[in-house]
Amino acid sequence: MVPRALTPVGVALVDKPAGPSSFQIVAALRRRTHARTGHAGTLDPFATGLLVLLSGAATRIAPCLVGLDKRYETDVDLTATTTTGDLEGDVVEQHDPPADLDAALDRLRGEVELPVPAYSALKIAGERAYRLARRGAEVEMPLRRSFVSALDALERTDTTVRLDLRVSSGTYVRSIAAALGGHCVTLRRTEVGPFDVGEAAPVEDAPLRPVAEILDRLPQGALDRVPAAVREGVLAR
Repeated sequence: MVPRALTPVGVALVDKPAGPSSFQIVAALRRRTHARTGHAGTLDPFATGLLVLLSGAATRIAPCLVGLDKRYETDVDLTATTTTGDLEGDVVEQHDPPADLDAALDRLRGEVELPVPAYSALKIAGERAYRLARRGAEVEMPLRRSFVSALDALERTDTTVRLDLRVSSGTYVRSIAAALGGHCVTLRRTEVGPFDVGEAAPVEDAPLRPVAEILDRLPQGALDRVPAAVREGVLAR
């Protein structure tokens, strides 16, 4: 039976390791608190970095957090695309890196419209896309519009590039890698809105921060996604 206790109340900033799914990290916090537990956006199992988890009544403020911009670092292999957009998939095509990487990156800044990865949790006709992909079903994935406010090359080799990205919520970094003709070898989320992975800790050690502290750091637009009466009710617990 899933715990539904509304206490303890708080928000945990967790540094997720590579391997476990986000839902396994959520479950680990739930085992600690024995309370209802939620999240403000998942990461792929191979990815690392900042997960914002909510405990107890704090789950009611999730809409304040899920739409925040994100920041990532990723290493992209520019010589091959894969079925998953990351190193866990099968190679689809091998090729030379882009002849002009700077021009390719420039095309991906600002408002972009890219296909959602086939291996994603998006529902297609009521079923998760990754389940259809695993069965070998051919599905035309929809395009998703997002905004890339920063896309910088930190390091380059002849075949790879390390990117620092600031993107709107819902952006698939694997789609950006695929648009460059490559796939993500590593992926780390370093920021969620005003929260930095440097503040985070492993799930077993991450403290529950007071909801007031979290809400005080959010822009007004994010706060407006939850009615004031609901926020006040959470703060009162």
